[in-house]
Amino acid sequence: MTPSAGAAPTVRISVDAGTSLGTVPSSGIGLNTGFGDDHMGTAEVSSLMKAAGVRQLRYPGGSGADEYHWKTHTYGDGSGWIPSNTDFDHFMATAKRVGAQPIITANYGSGTPQEAADWVKYANVDKGCGVKYWEIGNEVYGNGHYGDGKGWETDKHADKSPTAYAKNLIAYAKAMKAVDPKVKIGAVLTTPGGWPDKEKAPGDSADWNHTVLSIAAKSIDFVIVHWYPGGTTTADLLNTPSRIGGVRSELRSLISTYAGSRAASVEIAVTETDAVGSPALTSQAAALFAPDTYMTWFEQGANHVDWWNLHNGSGEAPTTVNGETDYRDGGVLSAGTCAGGKCEPARDTPFPTYWGIRSLTALAKPGDTMVKSSSGNSSVAVHAVRSSTGGLNVMLINKSPQKAAPVSLSYAGFTPAAGPVTTVSYGKAGAALTTAKRGTAVAQTLPPYSITTLQLKPASRTAGAEKPTRAATQPGSTPRASTPTGPTRTAPTLTATLPVVGASGTTGTRAQAEGGAPVGRLAPRSASRGLASTGASSAVTYGAIGGLLLIAAGGVLVLRGRRRRALHGK
Repeated sequence: MTPSAGAAPTVRISVDAGTSLGTVPSSGIGLNTGFGDDHMGTAEVSSLMKAAGVRQLRYPGGSGADEYHWKTHTYGDGSGWIPSNTDFDHFMATAKRVGAQPIITANYGSGTPQEAADWVKYANVDKGCGVKYWEIGNEVYGNGHYGDGKGWETDKHADKSPTAYAKNLIAYAKAMKAVDPKVKIGAVLTTPGGWPDKEKAPGDSADWNHTVLSIAAKSIDFVIVHWYPGGTTTADLLNTPSRIGGVRSELRSLISTYAGSRAASVEIAVTETDAVGSPALTSQAAALFAPDTYMTWFEQGANHVDWWNLHNGSGEAPTTVNGETDYRDGGVLSAGTCAGGKCEPARDTPFPTYWGIRSLTALAKPGDTMVKSSSGNSSVAVHAVRSSTGGLNVMLINKSPQKAAPVSLSYAGFTPAAGPVTTVSYGKAGAALTTAKRGTAVAQTLPPYSITTLQLKPASRTAGAEKPTRAATQPGSTPRASTPTGPTRTAPTLTATLPVVGASGTTGTRAQAEGGAPVGRLAPRSASRGLASTGASSAVTYGAIGGLLLIAAGGVLVLRGRRRRALHGK
């Protein structure tokens, strides 16, 4: 990867290997999977997820979870077709192949505490799956209680207030823990800084977060937020991880206020995140955003971060972002869909976002220690991890799309070995991670728009400060280039007519980002609501269920989406 001629001034990087920001969570790197994704469990897809270090899978979807009935493997009123190979048993088989922990979203919108408790019994008592983490509903605050009263999230309760959710949450927790006391129950919160955070509807004495936690804090084990920071430009997007510390601080303050002595044990889960609302969804900027977001959340104490989505699809025509094609698809693997007369790469081809997430395998393994690091210029992000074998791995992200970035590195608490170092890189137009010997521990030149991880060995393994404290294998030590394993067949030429995803420069839910609503205002209702079945036709149209755009057998097109989030939420 040869740097461009127009290199920027040297950026100073400092790493303090003697500090600790905590350990990399065992199941931190997660992905969303939907009950409409019939490619979720293929051998090829499972292999790609495993290779990317995915350790958690969220099921059964976003908004679709609040309409999904696990016993019958149906959603809504049961009339909508969904694949037979995406029920809970098939999902668990996929999770086991990948080596990932499941996190399940129980149906709050149209379900009951008993339905959720029965799911716990089936999963953990009858089947012995040991499913530990259970969310109660998806974005329940989007049920219409705020704004124009319409919202995007199914909620059939007569009372849609935060008080009602909190009381029902307690009932869910009681019923589910009666079956298996070891399960952990998660409460849906609004993301600090995103709508409807701080809003009070008529009749409410407090906002959603304060109300829910004041009533239910003693019954929960983790809190849930969704992180869609957006940005009007790619530069905006790449600077959003700097806001995570403030979000985490407010969440911790809320938890401390209401959970009392239990506060330290209440975890933070970011069960949806991606770059929706920004100009980049599949192109390089989104790939750089991904590992920076995961690591910043981990450094701030989050235990789970789940990217949206494994497969997603798009009904929006591709755009050009910084000279690259962006397919406007929230998935990490191509769904093979077409829009505007242009098609995505062949189905299951990894997008750059996949390689951005997979870059984390070169930086850390679960249990490795995150250490303090800093950059002298916001154009280069840095994350550092002390590996369990005593080495030090440093990820450097050059956010400039045009200029190479010379960096100088200094270390405290660690003396790196002299000579060229092993680097694992991902750059523009890449189709793999590239491993090479390049530069030194103190000087590197980062190609434009790249992720470069230095894998450093200590100069001496005898110094007390450099002795490893755990036993594991250092990640990414094999010095050869990786190659993508996706298919090479040509994508079909098809045309889809679907709602267009709008842009937003604000932090909020996916539905907000897609509707283009600013913070403090309800996203406008989409024209995609109320779409009906197209019936039999020789034309191919896509319907979205379970996080994937689906084509019915025989080329007959059935469009089942009923809400704005039909493209993504199920």
